[in-house]
Amino acid sequence: MAEAAVDRSSKSGLGPAGKPFSTFERLVAWRYLRARRKEAFISVIAGFSFVGIMLGVATLIIVMAVMNGFRTELVSRILGINGHMIVQPSDGPFTDYPDLASRLAAVPGIKMALPLVEGQVLASAQAGGSTGALVRGVRAEDLGKLKMVSESIKPPGDMVGFASGQGVMIGTRMADQLGLRVGDLITLTSPDGDITPMGVSPRVKSYKISGLFEIGMSEYDSSIIFMPLEEAQLYFNAEGLVQSIELFVDHPDDIDALKPKVEAAAGRQIAITDWRQRNQTFFSALQVERNVMFMILTLIVLVAALNIISGLIMLVKDKGSDIAILRTMGASAGAIMRIFFMTGAAIGIVGTIAGVLLGVLVCVNIESVRQFFSWVSGTVLFNPQVYFLSQLPAEMDLSETISIVAMALTLSFIATIFPAWRASRLDPVQALRYE
Repeated sequence: MAEAAVDRSSKSGLGPAGKPFSTFERLVAWRYLRARRKEAFISVIAGFSFVGIMLGVATLIIVMAVMNGFRTELVSRILGINGHMIVQPSDGPFTDYPDLASRLAAVPGIKMALPLVEGQVLASAQAGGSTGALVRGVRAEDLGKLKMVSESIKPPGDMVGFASGQGVMIGTRMADQLGLRVGDLITLTSPDGDITPMGVSPRVKSYKISGLFEIGMSEYDSSIIFMPLEEAQLYFNAEGLVQSIELFVDHPDDIDALKPKVEAAAGRQIAITDWRQRNQTFFSALQVERNVMFMILTLIVLVAALNIISGLIMLVKDKGSDIAILRTMGASAGAIMRIFFMTGAAIGIVGTIAGVLLGVLVCVNIESVRQFFSWVSGTVLFNPQVYFLSQLPAEMDLSETISIVAMALTLSFIATIFPAWRASRLDPVQALRYE
């Protein structure tokens, strides 16, 4: 009669001899996930495994999204003030820079060509205090096109003094450091001054501050001074020429395709440096930090997967008599292995799905979460005065999220293989000894 029952259950797809992952195997696996009172400890281990995988996946998604957001903000601020391509002469100075800038700006894909004169100076205030600074001589119309600068000028939109060549723009951090405000005088000292019979004397000149700007990066707000181009040419002994022309493009990531077009439009020997080369060390450090953070946080998921192993091993030991009965009824070793594999894999799958939902929910409401924890702790997390970010950025990447899900599922599936294999290796006699 037992053989007939097994045969009937096999034909209906419910019995031990059914197809792989049949309804019967799924029902048994689901039954083992529902713990009885005497199996409460196993249930607790399974619960910890579920929570561990959920928190690990959610943490990975949140941290990677926040780091992506910070990277995007930093790149936008760096590229908001620096050109994507820097064109420098190879056969003499750029004396025809107005025409050259017009030709380069006409290349499809280039938004703006900015002639530039740069030089290092010592900036000091009359009341005392000094700091090193980088003077960037630009045309007033070009400075107005730099939205990152023009939209942050204080007083807002006031560039009258700069346009008339009667003043300079300095960053808010430099102004605070030197105790300067709009309308004050700032003294600039350059080592490349006038040539006299006694040698080269430093050039010292005072300029009125016509406005303040705030890029949002302390490195720029504390060290850059914008000066009208003609005045910078006179100050740095570069009358009628510029040192370089910075190009701003529509798609910074596709910059390699524009280099041949720029060389052809220049019509002379030039050297081109792009934004990736100038900031290679910085972006490499960011990438290394992201990779290391991903590896460290993956350990959370790995620990949760190890809990699955321990929970399944205890479940196999507890279900020894069940395994004996199933094997006696005709269940194959593969069927036993698939049952326990589905039991452990279900924890990983549900935990991963819950982790993704939790991670997405937090990323979407990351600013509200930040404000909540600031309220709870009584401190300002990610103070805008320090990080210059009005809100905490979070930018989820689809491919990165998919890789996190794949990693979590893979670890969960691998964790179930050994306990499931142990269960499949038990014969009825050995299984009964577990009881």
